[in-house]
Amino acid sequence: MNGSLAAADSAEARAQALALKTAVADTQALAPAGTISPGGSVGSSATSTLTAACGLAGSEFNSSPSVNTTATYSWACSTTLRRMSSNGIPNHPVGTFPNANNPNRITVQNIVASYTLTPAIVNKVGTAVNIPGYGLNGVKFEPGTAGTCNNAGNSCNLAGNVGIWRIEALYQTAFNFGVDTNNAHVQPNGQYHYHGMPEGLVTKLGGDTAMRLVGWASDGFPVYARKGYTNKLDAASALKTLTPSYRLKATPDANRPATSLYAMGTFAQDWEYVAGLGDLDECNGRTAVTPEFPKGIYHYTVTDTYPFIQRCVKGTPAA
Repeated sequence: MNGSLAAADSAEARAQALALKTAVADTQALAPAGTISPGGSVGSSATSTLTAACGLAGSEFNSSPSVNTTATYSWACSTTLRRMSSNGIPNHPVGTFPNANNPNRITVQNIVASYTLTPAIVNKVGTAVNIPGYGLNGVKFEPGTAGTCNNAGNSCNLAGNVGIWRIEALYQTAFNFGVDTNNAHVQPNGQYHYHGMPEGLVTKLGGDTAMRLVGWASDGFPVYARKGYTNKLDAASALKTLTPSYRLKATPDANRPATSLYAMGTFAQDWEYVAGLGDLDECNGRTAVTPEFPKGIYHYTVTDTYPFIQRCVKGTPAA
């Protein structure tokens, strides 16, 4: 019933970690052009992100038994684009791979991406994306899975192609995707990627004692982890854990596999967005001041509950 995941989805190190943390922190005193527009609006003027985390790079040996190789990543900015290159190797401890529920081994990748330095909101409800961005360490954000079930629920495959009911990697207990404590696992091609909160990366950057820039979205807006200011217009206000505006539906969708087989939350379709329910919009974002952008910017937040990582972007996603 659970299907197969085979086809699916030292001192120097400490110095490198400090360098990464410092490089991000150094941008906090720099203010971008533009002013805050609470909530964000379609057609609002673009905001320059040139002041934040340009020139960030690292080469760090990861001694985790499942890795045992060097993680490399680089972010460089031109006048118009933020360019990322990495080998996809995480720069923090990881779980055991392969494991009983994920038979794939972490391998070196060749990853490149380019995002605009002047993102702007162009779609009020967002554009759905499968890969919403990358972490600062060059590891992919990919919250969804390929796994699906048919209507009866008697045919499910973590590689998909058996129905329309999209299996979630996190929250549910019916299917085990072999994720580690970073809410990540490995695809058949050897690419390690995050389905949810990148705990190891957050720790690497200093933990939850401040808002942490953890990556960039495919539309060029920044991605933060978990925390935000209580008053989104005041960086002197207390930090709080931001909450998404999604909840489980009170009634399952028509033709959904029985909840006696698969509890609500097993499938992506089990969740609904309710505007104003939490702190964030349908793309897990909001417009607010941040350490890197003291005048405010629209940004995404990785949360501890669904959707975990945003499933859509408000700007124009990179091709």
